[in-house]
Amino acid sequence: MSDATKKPVRVNWTNLLTVGSAAILIGAMILGLGLATGWAIAGALGLGYYGERALEVLFMGVAVVGIVAFWRMATRVEPVIGR
Repeated sequence: MSDATKKPVRVNWTNLLTVGSAAILIGAMILGLGLATGWAIAGALGLGYYGERALEVLFMGVAVVGIVAFWRMATRVEPVIGR
């Protein structure tokens, strides 16, 4: 085994709480935005119930991608795991 596998992984709890709290806050806003956008566009275009749900799922999927991108960028700036 190499030396890198023997070192214990240390969690930086301060950074984890900071990034986690920001991710929850931003994630809730982005998911709400995705849901509202799907609802508004489907209502404006008269797509009906299933069209509304399809657009909501589409925009909420985009929101999840945005949340993951935020988490990855934030953990580069504030490292959560130190080795």
